[in-house]
Amino acid sequence: MHEATDVAAPRPPEGDWLGTPHLRLERRGAFAHLVVDRPRARNALTPAMYFGIRYAVRLVDAEPALAGLLITGVDDVFIPGGDLGKDAGDDWLSLGGVPGAMDVLPFDVLRQSVKPVLSSVNGICQGGGLMIALCSDVSVVSDRATFRVPELLRGISDTYYAQVLTRLIGPVRTRDLMFTGRKLTADEAFAWGLVTRVVPHGRLLEESLDVLSEVCRTAPLARRDIKRVLDQYVGLHDRVAMFDSLQRPESREGFAAFLEKRPPSWVPAELRESGRG
Repeated sequence: MHEATDVAAPRPPEGDWLGTPHLRLERRGAFAHLVVDRPRARNALTPAMYFGIRYAVRLVDAEPALAGLLITGVDDVFIPGGDLGKDAGDDWLSLGGVPGAMDVLPFDVLRQSVKPVLSSVNGICQGGGLMIALCSDVSVVSDRATFRVPELLRGISDTYYAQVLTRLIGPVRTRDLMFTGRKLTADEAFAWGLVTRVVPHGRLLEESLDVLSEVCRTAPLARRDIKRVLDQYVGLHDRVAMFDSLQRPESREGFAAFLEKRPPSWVPAELRESGRG
């Protein structure tokens, strides 16, 4: 798979065009495949890409010919989170200089989707990518996939993660993941209840389609009733605290340290390691 280059100028989503050359919507029978295809930036999501995923969910919901949506990435990366470099060339959507502005994010739309959404996790999955997998109806992951929540390493008060993870895996494991930023293997993520199934890497697409087909054989209205109850269980996060954290010097330092590949200034001198976290 190669990065799309056939679009001359950035423009908003329209039809199957998702508003960025770094996302592709492919119709394959009853399913739409959304492919995150930005290998030069390791599939990091720009604001336009976040919005494109949100748009794709609603497009599939409204399309009678489509029964479900499969989301995957290229090469050895699913989605590593948001792009801190902002040089993707898909800047039709202005965010007023606010990194990660929450009005473009697809998480709530995924939780409320009419049609089933499956994340087919082919590799590195962290930050916004892991949240996309968690908010999907099911997640089938490669045995090579890894998972991480690095937001606190960047100075972001990710209250969405705090809310969702506590419901899914409890407060002890949530503190472990968020306070350390450590990496989980696919088997660990499955044992913790973060993903639906782990399959051999070479069978990922086949197994993902099998699972999505199984989901689509259940009754749509009854499935939505169950989904509504599950969504209520996950509950609402503190959007104000998360937004406020993006305005602080701490998050600006976190972003700068990431781009400069150095430890943030808040790390004690004796604990600093070369490179970024």
